[in-house]
Amino acid sequence: MNKFLNKLELKWGKYAIERLPMYMLILYAIGFVMQIVNPNIIDVISLNPYAILHGQVWRLFSWLLIPPRVLSDPGSLFFGLIALYFYYSIGMSLERTWGAFNFNLYIFSGILFTVLGAFIMFCYIELSGNGLTAVTDARLTALNGELPAIYGGSYVYLSLAAFFSTYYINMSIFLAFAATYPDMQVLLMFFIPIKVKFLGVVYLIILIAEAAQMWPYGLFVIGASLLNFFIFFIANRHRTLGTPQMRARQKQFRRHMREATVRQNVIAKHKCAICGRTSDEYPDLEFRFCSKCAGNYEYCQDHLYTHRHIEKNG
Repeated sequence: MNKFLNKLELKWGKYAIERLPMYMLILYAIGFVMQIVNPNIIDVISLNPYAILHGQVWRLFSWLLIPPRVLSDPGSLFFGLIALYFYYSIGMSLERTWGAFNFNLYIFSGILFTVLGAFIMFCYIELSGNGLTAVTDARLTALNGELPAIYGGSYVYLSLAAFFSTYYINMSIFLAFAATYPDMQVLLMFFIPIKVKFLGVVYLIILIAEAAQMWPYGLFVIGASLLNFFIFFIANRHRTLGTPQMRARQKQFRRHMREATVRQNVIAKHKCAICGRTSDEYPDLEFRFCSKCAGNYEYCQDHLYTHRHIEKNG
């Protein structure tokens, strides 16, 4: 597994998105503004597998615009912004430590697992419910009126779609930070110093409790969202992701290698062994190899007959 990840990084690492946490915050800001303009927009862009299978394919990606629950209440905007800045800072720390490719892989795998979890939950409900979803929808339709198609067409899945959000993606970032920097101290409530590993354990217990409260749907919602955390750290338990300094040296080394490759590709076709003039710099000069010199030495027309011949013994 480690070799496979290393090969992936060597081949696709150059396509990694730098400063991914910043773009995540931009998406949350756009979603927050959309929610203020139209509070019902959440029901149109949420991760609803029933609606996706009925043609609303934009929901595969649009749910990433839904900000975490810390921004769900405008009254707590100040503390929500502080929380998001905290997630941004630890996300950037992980990106500097792991490298952009590994952090991208971690985040996008979490997104993929969340989408898969939504569809697995859909299959579970349809296969085990014995038509209960249709019966419930019919009862709610008779009670509340027909649900507009833009909202997904199903009251049951409209409510279940609210469980899937970016909140658990951010929680996976914090758990990864706690596993990477277990002894780092943070200020809880701005003045209580506590090690990150203890907070990580508390957060994990809270997530398990939430999953139990939403059973069995919590298994699909929270379990799928955090699956990337368990897979990533199991796969990398023997793999050194490196420190920020080592990552910086690796990045500088790759840049120098690319520059060297570019220079190698633009080497002049002809170069005088005496004066160093090249056919690119002086296209009117004539260059010839000397048959009396030991080795492949080339000279311009001014030094072809005036140079000292190079013998085998040097």
